[in-house]
Amino acid sequence: MSVAFLFPGQGAQYAGMIHDIKNKWGLSPTFEEASEVLNQDVLSLDSSEKLKCNKNVQICLFIAGVATVRSFKNKGYSPDVVGGHSIGAFGAAVASEVLSFKEALLLVKKRGELMENAYPDGYGMGVVMGLREHQILSIVHELSTDAAPVYVANLNSPDQITISGTLKAIEKVLEKASKKGARKTKMLHVTVPSHCPLMEGVSSELRKTITEVKGKDPAVPFIGNCKARKLWKAADIKEDLAASVALPVRWHDTTEVMYEMGTRLYIEMAPGRVLTDLAAKSFPEARAISAAESTMKTLLILMEKEKM
Repeated sequence: MSVAFLFPGQGAQYAGMIHDIKNKWGLSPTFEEASEVLNQDVLSLDSSEKLKCNKNVQICLFIAGVATVRSFKNKGYSPDVVGGHSIGAFGAAVASEVLSFKEALLLVKKRGELMENAYPDGYGMGVVMGLREHQILSIVHELSTDAAPVYVANLNSPDQITISGTLKAIEKVLEKASKKGARKTKMLHVTVPSHCPLMEGVSSELRKTITEVKGKDPAVPFIGNCKARKLWKAADIKEDLAASVALPVRWHDTTEVMYEMGTRLYIEMAPGRVLTDLAAKSFPEARAISAAESTMKTLLILMEKEKM
């Protein structure tokens, strides 16, 4: 297995992202289908103002990822393995044929609504670069309180880790991490405390909805968020999608599993490049490239080369 498709999570969004994909690759049927399912014009959702809404961010990222996959499939190319970071996992589920586009889109909408309603303001996420997990855990344990909780969330790489919780507590952790030698710290463009115990209620509600969707066993290997393992059954993938919202994303382990499976070309679906940079740093013997920053001709040449 040599080619992995990676689907980015929140933070990759930017104003005009859906329009850029449409202008670059066409794919009008994807956007028309999405608009029909949601009963609104999805091209109206990627403005700066609309992307302040967490639900719209998730919808746009999902549609962007699926549209990119469809551009490959229209050329007769498919991945050997897929994985998505947080909301990106829903795009991966469509790419592996576990969920239909319509099923996944409605679940993404529900997920965004649940998350936004649970924590409308005062919460978010931050990232620390240059410290290890045990160092950040120590800081979090020291500064987190019942009134202002903060948690270690996503493990993006051995020295790039996100934290999630109240904005007040996140700011304190970032400040202390900088004093402890972190290379860089910053708040993320995420308005909810994803991937931590604060989202257990959302996870439970999402599970009720997702169990009603039958789904299919994957046609392409799917690497889950929660345990970073290959999941071969639709039920296991649906559970991973529901549970992940309240659990850390073990992203470095996910891409490492792909590498151990033989992946030597990681292609990140639009609109991201963060996952591209992480893969390039972690696996220098492999190739990592962002679809959003490349031409389809280049991407297909690289895929052909890997499959030779």
